[in-house]
Amino acid sequence: MADLPPHAAFAEQLNSAFRVYLDDEKTVDATLIEVSDLLLSPRQERFSIVFRGPSETFLDQGNRRFSHEQLGDFELFLVPVSRTDQGTDYEAVFNRISTTS
Repeated sequence: MADLPPHAAFAEQLNSAFRVYLDDEKTVDATLIEVSDLLLSPRQERFSIVFRGPSETFLDQGNRRFSHEQLGDFELFLVPVSRTDQGTDYEAVFNRISTTS
């Protein structure tokens, strides 16, 4: 599994489809619908992203494996944040130690 993509990589893929694995064989597609601003401090970088998944498949909070044509395979901890007629929205929050000196 690859390292998590940086903020800029997610921002470049806004509105693209990601494959989310329900198990080793079953998947659903989720669209990246939001990438927050990147907040930088001397110690941390923080941002969040929101995916919209289908209404008919609900994902409980937890780690999920993702696959994307440009970003590869990685895992994110997702939390369901809203449900509408358009689908269910899930958020992943990043709070990492800054790699800039």
